[in-house]
Amino acid sequence: MSRVLIIGGHGKVALRLAPILAQRGDEVTSVFRNPDHEDEVAATGATTVVADVQSLDTDALADLFRGQDAIVWSAGAGGGSPERTYAVDRDAAIRSMDAAAKAGVKRYVMVSYLQASRDHGVPEDNSFFAYAESKAIADEYLRGTDLDWTILGPGPLTLDEPTGLISVTDPGDGRVTRADVAAVAAAVLEDPSTIGRKIDFGNGDTPIAEAIAG
Repeated sequence: MSRVLIIGGHGKVALRLAPILAQRGDEVTSVFRNPDHEDEVAATGATTVVADVQSLDTDALADLFRGQDAIVWSAGAGGGSPERTYAVDRDAAIRSMDAAAKAGVKRYVMVSYLQASRDHGVPEDNSFFAYAESKAIADEYLRGTDLDWTILGPGPLTLDEPTGLISVTDPGDGRVTRADVAAVAAAVLEDPSTIGRKIDFGNGDTPIAEAIAG
């Protein structure tokens, strides 16, 4: 059994991840901002924590993380203003990494996206620019830490039924169900060979555990 804390607990991936972890016997804590979502998050089998990671400093986040075995970052500003996108997807994400180190939580899984890199190529006048910049900077920061990190790079997310099948060698545009992204996050937590890797993927024809094995 592992103790796993999910940041962004009311997100569509997180709501699918928590039950997978809970059903296999992990102790799950889900952190989310809006208290109106507490019942929905609790129904996943997770312990609920209402907290706004955008407003918590590193020490407060470390207090929240202490005693956990792994952190999964699945939060996002959700296409809000550029200011909020930078505040959540870049700044709060980086604080969470520092907090994990401070709290002694080595395992850290970042849900990013397929094309995330400093050479993302998104024009500055594109509404996606702030998100692309934020994820690139946060991912780069994570790579420079001493955490046991894994970065997940799914392509466009769908609400289709889970398939349990992905491709990491030829993901195409990376189109993938949110349920399968959740299953990949759960799988990498159990597979030490995924530490120190960015795994780009989309739906394909290989079972998840086989596809991610290093």
